[in-house]
Amino acid sequence: MKLGCCFYPEHWPEDMWAGDARRMADMGLSLVRIGEFAWSRLEPEPGQYDWDWLDRAIVTLGDAGLQVILGTPTATPPKWLVDQMPDMVAVDADGKPRKFGSRRHYCFSHRGYREECRRIVNAMAKRYGDNPAVTAWQTDNEYGCHETTVSYSDAAAEAFRVWLAQKYSNVDALNKAWGNVFWSMEYRDFSEIEPPNLTVTEPNPSHVLDYRRFASDEVRSFNQLQVDILREHAPGRDIIHNFMGFVTDFDHHDVGADIDIASWDSYPLGFLEQYWFGVEEKNAYARQGHPDIAAFHHDLYRGCCKDGRWAVMEQQPGPVNWARWNPIPLPGMVKLWTLEAAAHGAEFCSYFRWRQAPFAQEQMHAGLYRPDNVIAPGGEEAAQAAKDLAALGLSDHSDQAPVALVFSYEADWLFQTQPQGHDFRYIELAFEMYSALRQLGLNVDIVSPEADLSGYKMVVVPSLPILTAELVAKIAGLDVPVLFGPRSGSKTADLQIPPELPPGPLQDVLPVKIARVASMRPDMPGNPSRWSEEVEASLGGDAMLEDPQATVFKRNNISYLSAWPTADLLETVFRNMGEDADLTLKAMPPGLRIRQHEGHIFAFNYGSLDCDLQQAFPALQEDQMLVGSVNLQAAGTAVWKV
Repeated sequence: MKLGCCFYPEHWPEDMWAGDARRMADMGLSLVRIGEFAWSRLEPEPGQYDWDWLDRAIVTLGDAGLQVILGTPTATPPKWLVDQMPDMVAVDADGKPRKFGSRRHYCFSHRGYREECRRIVNAMAKRYGDNPAVTAWQTDNEYGCHETTVSYSDAAAEAFRVWLAQKYSNVDALNKAWGNVFWSMEYRDFSEIEPPNLTVTEPNPSHVLDYRRFASDEVRSFNQLQVDILREHAPGRDIIHNFMGFVTDFDHHDVGADIDIASWDSYPLGFLEQYWFGVEEKNAYARQGHPDIAAFHHDLYRGCCKDGRWAVMEQQPGPVNWARWNPIPLPGMVKLWTLEAAAHGAEFCSYFRWRQAPFAQEQMHAGLYRPDNVIAPGGEEAAQAAKDLAALGLSDHSDQAPVALVFSYEADWLFQTQPQGHDFRYIELAFEMYSALRQLGLNVDIVSPEADLSGYKMVVVPSLPILTAELVAKIAGLDVPVLFGPRSGSKTADLQIPPELPPGPLQDVLPVKIARVASMRPDMPGNPSRWSEEVEASLGGDAMLEDPQATVFKRNNISYLSAWPTADLLETVFRNMGEDADLTLKAMPPGLRIRQHEGHIFAFNYGSLDCDLQQAFPALQEDQMLVGSVNLQAAGTAVWKV
């Protein structure tokens, strides 16, 4: 796995560039991402390009032996462009424009802005497409960041009507699909349809779900516009996008199908602080990040490109600036996060950023170097990680894991649209199931519903509310343990209750019927689960009823979970499935995670105390260790051969 960093030559005096490049190479870095926010410097006036500074920066980096990942600058359109087209900005759900003054201030649907993107990307690709130092391209930056996927602008409304006309052909079909006879919401023509915001109470959920699908398609087509240009003028170069953590606003599998490498931006401490995790977990892992946050996204993005190619474009090197609280990582965590990416088969891990900026919005965000040009602790750990990786000599290929976890972005949109319980979060359910599998020492692949499931020994579907007959047939053809989570098969493609009741077509292979559902407040006395379903089953003695609430129902190899599971229930269910699949299970001590990769076992101690690896691996001896020690320190990493 290669190491790299994100560098902004336009932020620093040019006489610093050569020294920076030399120190990058000396640290063990070989990749540098540049250019993704530089539109105002590349085109300071409309139609007047200034390439000279970027030419010199690329030469400087290339002369130091560094490979350049060049970003297209479309995430930060300059002020003069916004002034030319004031309606190009996105509009939020409250009808407020997302104004100039930060970044991502554009609407994916604005056709005029798309033409400006086509122009600047075309100019860049023609100039640098065959530059030997530019070995890869990044499209835009962090689609969906700052809740910018879904826009309610006039441009989006117009594009949505076109999208609906293509999908439904006639408005009567749309009215039927959406159930618009309800509340007298019927339309006479597609031109009457508006985005689903600013309504008196909740808008029609089928309308909302289609708008989410439309918004996702707009991201894909916006990205494809750039990909087509880069394919033409930069042949043979990898095309990459950097996705975000826990961002599900568009279908990353769709965008991933059009690029070569799915990368993501890894900020474990910020994600722990910003998302649903409880106070106990936040306190326990405040300086390490939850043990499964980084791994979950590594495995998710490995499943987003057809060849399984993935990377980390931005790795947290110290405290960040954007979470509610921003602690300093424990000593050793930057190295741990780096080696964990390698253990999951990353092609590269790039740190954000080379040097901490002393100005603007991110001046509190750490870099590998401090603003005074002194190496920071994260830089020292990056250098050590480079030495460990060189000694291990592993490839960036990852073999198929024994367990597949099926992940659907559309499922997340559906549950956001109609949660029925305030804390029913699809992404949280998927994460908890993934974490439970990891706590049993299992490698996991996270795959799309369209993925080939052959070769897996165990399949977990956290929830798939819209089940197609094709998927059910694919599942029926498997002879391995399969688990479907709550609300699977609960809706049709139009977001209606299926006529046969949930779980819809799954009843063809598992005769259970969901009569009613309930969501409960967490503080309700005697509340066993935040979500439960009343099940009518005709399974005879084949039901799996080991748990007190009788929430798991099974026929042959297929099981259905009819409640939000506790951690204990997940361990029981997955242990039973793993034993049926003849998998080697190994319960992990709190905070310890492992991953097998190319005949090696990587162990990561996310705990705050030292961990004796011999408790989990009794035969392990000190002389087997390639990295680390049998007594694994807090925030420590160990590697040994199987």
